[in-house]
Amino acid sequence: MAAHECPHHSHSRQKLLLAAVVGVAILILLVVVLTWAVLRPSKPHFVLQDATIYAFNLTAGVPAALLTTSIQLTVSSRNTNGRIGVYYDRLRIYAAYRGHQITLPTLLPPTYQARKEVAVWSPFVYGNSVPVAPYIAAALSLDRNVGTAMINIRVNGRIRWRVGSFVSGRYHLNVDCPAYISFGGYMSNTVVVGSTIKYRLILNCHVHV
Repeated sequence: MAAHECPHHSHSRQKLLLAAVVGVAILILLVVVLTWAVLRPSKPHFVLQDATIYAFNLTAGVPAALLTTSIQLTVSSRNTNGRIGVYYDRLRIYAAYRGHQITLPTLLPPTYQARKEVAVWSPFVYGNSVPVAPYIAAALSLDRNVGTAMINIRVNGRIRWRVGSFVSGRYHLNVDCPAYISFGGYMSNTVVVGSTIKYRLILNCHVHV
């Protein structure tokens, strides 16, 4: 007669196996959490280095005024962590004026940044005959008469942290770089190139992760 395994022993063995798997998973999670707490990843440091304006024209229109913008930007990011790498995913950059987006978003290439490394992007942002609200048109007309306007260069996307072979989930990244731009005339921080004006800015950006 064949021997049969006791159901009670079989059930106990399954519970022990499950407990062992759970224990290993908790141990791995604890190691990751402790490593993360010790290293304390800090957010990257973004700088708006310069902006070359090729077009910034407001024209009257019905029912809304139309704004045409073409700007080339140089934006850099420095990984401030000494032991953690940073993956940049799905970054989009655009220009805004008084909270109103005035250009299409431009996609930045995915980038991996090793510790203390610097990444530099030089994208174009542009908008062709973008309708703007009446209050935006009025404010922009006033700023152009004064000769100076504040434009916000914004970067939105996702980042991931890398510690050794461990890569975290994605975190939201929001960057805001305010820049004062003068229209016409000459200032000490501008270089006129044909019909374009290049602004050497070197401005720190506000970064939220």
